[in-house]
Order: sequence, then structure tokens, then C-alpha cells
Amino acid sequence: MYTINRLRERPSKELIKELAEYSVAMIADSMGRYGAMKPYIRPLAKGMKIAGPALTVQTFRSDNLMLHVALEIAEEGDVLVVDAGEVTNAGLWGGIMTTMALKKKLGGIITDGAVRDSQEIIEACFPVFSKSISPLGGFKESPGSVNIPVSCGGVAVNPGDIAIGDDDGVVVIPKEKAGEVLELCKKTAVKEAALLKAISDGKTLFEALNLNKKLENINMKLPESKEEL
Repeated sequence: MYTINRLRERPSKELIKELAEYSVAMIADSMGRYGAMKPYIRPLAKGMKIAGPALTVQTFRSDNLMLHVALEIAEEGDVLVVDAGEVTNAGLWGGIMTTMALKKKLGGIITDGAVRDSQEIIEACFPVFSKSISPLGGFKESPGSVNIPVSCGGVAVNPGDIAIGDDDGVVVIPKEKAGEVLELCKKTAVKEAALLKAISDGKTLFEALNLNKKLENINMKLPESKEEL
């Protein structure tokens, strides 16, 4: 059944800001390789970044009426996360909608569908992550839903989850796990700093990661060094 809901619970701005200090790659690693969208969800331009609560949208195929609804009820900082069914024959988001989104100070949009007016959006410096670009516009005739659980880029997204995007792609953090994920990111950052120090001190990355042990586990080993021949 189609339904339109408001986004009633949002993570704190402070928590989102802290998580946004970490890269998508580090967050996904910290979550056990979980939560990263498929690599076809890409920013329109290098340097685009997204960090905010997900306001979810499920559109009827090639129709953007529900996107307009979402744009109307969204609040400052919200990130529209759109399940367009991976249909890319129509650009459901464009330049005029971007102007409205900037006026409302939204955090960006992520869609598994297509957008259009790409150069205009890039020049406006509005963060857009999408599967594709299409010059065709969407219809405004069909039902859909706003703020329900959706799937975008192969990831389940609930209203209020935290969406983080950078040049590597998008990761979604379940809102109830956000504090825990932040602590995991801090630990991952410490581990990576230790690896860099070990390399600076003369170890190889292979040694610093103790990968000989991994080889032993699969009954393999490095070839003998020249000195041992």
C-alpha cells in the first residue's frame, strides 16, 4: 500500500558530523564490509560529499511525483534516498528541483535511477549520487511512497538512517547502530595509523599485516628469498 509519511526521528547533527569525518571506505570496513551501495551509484562530479539522515522515496517507474512530495516535506540537511527500481530511462531529478533543494538547504540526493541537467547540478554544487543520466523527464501522475523502508543500490535503507557519500560511493549506517559505528571507525583509524607508522619504521605492508600467518592457514608460503637460494 502506498503511503506518505514525515521523517520524525533524525540522528543528532553532532553524530552525523563526526561520522562524516571518516571516508565511505573506512566506514564500510568498520561495519564489516556492510552497508556500501553497489559501485554503479556514483557522484555526478569528483569532490561531491553527502552526509545526512535518509528521507526515503519509492517512485513509480519513470514518475517523479513522489520526489516532488519528498522535496516539499524535507527539512534542512535531509538526504533524499530514492528507490526508482533502477529504471534509468527518465531523469527524475533535474536543475529546477536542485534550485528548490538548495533553497531548503537539503543535504543531497541518492538514487538508483537517473537524473538530468547534470552540468547545471554540478555548477550549483549540489551533491547528487545516481546510477545514470538521462535527458528525458519523468511523469507526475503515479502513486508511490515517502519515508518507508526502501532498497537503493543493493542496500536496505530505513527513514532516518545516515547516508554518507564521497568519491568512492555511498554507505548507509542504520540509525540505531550509528553510535556503535562511530566507535568502530575510531578504532579502525587507530589501526590504520599504526600500519602507516610500521611502514615508516621499515616494515613492508605484508609484514605489518602479518600476512604470512594467512598464507600458513591456506598451506602456502612466500617463495624463498635470494639469500636463501
